[in-house]
Amino acid sequence: MGGASDSTVGPAAAGRTESGAITARDERLRIVLALVFAICVVALSDLLVLTLAFAAAVALLPFSGLPPRRTLKQMASMDGFILFILLLLPFTVPGTPLFTIWGFAASREGLFQGIEIALTANAVALALMCLVGSMEAVTMGHALNALRLPERLVHLLVFTVRYIEVLREENRRLIAAMKVRGFRPGSNWHTYRSYGYLVGMMLVRAVERSERILEAMKCRGFNGRFVLIRQFRLTPADIAFGAGFALLLAALIVLEIARAPA
Repeated sequence: MGGASDSTVGPAAAGRTESGAITARDERLRIVLALVFAICVVALSDLLVLTLAFAAAVALLPFSGLPPRRTLKQMASMDGFILFILLLLPFTVPGTPLFTIWGFAASREGLFQGIEIALTANAVALALMCLVGSMEAVTMGHALNALRLPERLVHLLVFTVRYIEVLREENRRLIAAMKVRGFRPGSNWHTYRSYGYLVGMMLVRAVERSERILEAMKCRGFNGRFVLIRQFRLTPADIAFGAGFALLLAALIVLEIARAPA
């Protein structure tokens, strides 16, 4: 990888370049809140409470700085799998029959379980995207490092997020080169052999690219640690945001307990 593409993953991108009220909050706080929100929502089971949790996640979207159309499109791609579960569970979970199709009875319990899974997955995924999705990879690495996560794990996460798109572009270029040479996929040995060569070339290019990245980072003084340009500090606005979020989660838990059957 030459030129700008070989630039090291450094702290230069650590500044807040996103737009949105949530992106102005401390990155450590956003990561912790996303984790706590996911744990709390997964523990919920009442459909009304889960609906409120999903509504809270939707309410975060306008303040996240993320493009709504693109974000909802990403959510829709996940919901394709959720829809399959929603259609399958009523016919596989025993319970009170709601209706019958071709001799297969759909149960009320299975339908509710499918809706519960759909609400949980969408609420957690959307909240995670709103709180953490707008964060630069290096900024997230700095925040995780500040939260005392193992440095090797942080490095692995940062480089994976940073260079997976680079490798995807490399794969697109190789496939385009194959098509220019007249490659047409089919169910034959030539296709299987060509895809084998493609995987092999991707591995070779990845190793070569990683060596160039390591050399570029060493030239820039990388010694295994990220140097922080700024220190994370909680502001009164961060504390207020965290307190409000904690109150929301507490309200959801209290409502879940209050609606639990005696």
